[in-house]
Amino acid sequence: MKRKLHNDFLTISERISSALHQAISECGPLPNHRPLAQPLATSMCRTIAGQQLSVQAARTIWDRVLVDSGTMPLLEYLMSTNPSRLRACGVSGAKARAMQEIAKASDSGRLDPDALKRLSSHERDQCLTEIWGVGPWTANMIGIFYFRDPDVWPESDITVQKTLQRLIGHRRKTKLAAEKFKPNRSSLARYMWKIADASPNGKKSP
Repeated sequence: MKRKLHNDFLTISERISSALHQAISECGPLPNHRPLAQPLATSMCRTIAGQQLSVQAARTIWDRVLVDSGTMPLLEYLMSTNPSRLRACGVSGAKARAMQEIAKASDSGRLDPDALKRLSSHERDQCLTEIWGVGPWTANMIGIFYFRDPDVWPESDITVQKTLQRLIGHRRKTKLAAEKFKPNRSSLARYMWKIADASPNGKKSP
């Protein structure tokens, strides 16, 4: 399956840009998704905490949050703790509030993974972004990495957009180029993160 997808991407990319074709070819097939190890609300909070940070910085801050929560269940900790404690862990005020709102939404039953999985990408994004502080980027990341939706295109991810733009040329629209890869645009985004990682100035993928 991974090999077939990779071959399909090589065929499509060859029609778009030689640079894109070469970059995808050099990447090789994408690795399998990592097994899901966290509940949805926890994944969302971790995604929020690491937004716009390097992988290492995000991991450090998240580890501090886990240490500070001690033996208390994480969502209970987030709902009850003073935001200043989260800020002391390195979480900004806005992110701290968003994480607390996610915990409250989960506690009230608004984050049922089974119910959200039955929705379309658009409907799921709408549900998630109704929570304060959860924007399209966070919803896209959850769609790709938690729900394993095969056709999410993260328009608001700067690394994805800049990498694809560089590979197709600035006269072309990234959104139109991405359309060629339907219904596997999530994989295209993952290729862009992998290609950016391989670049000397590349940012680590989320």
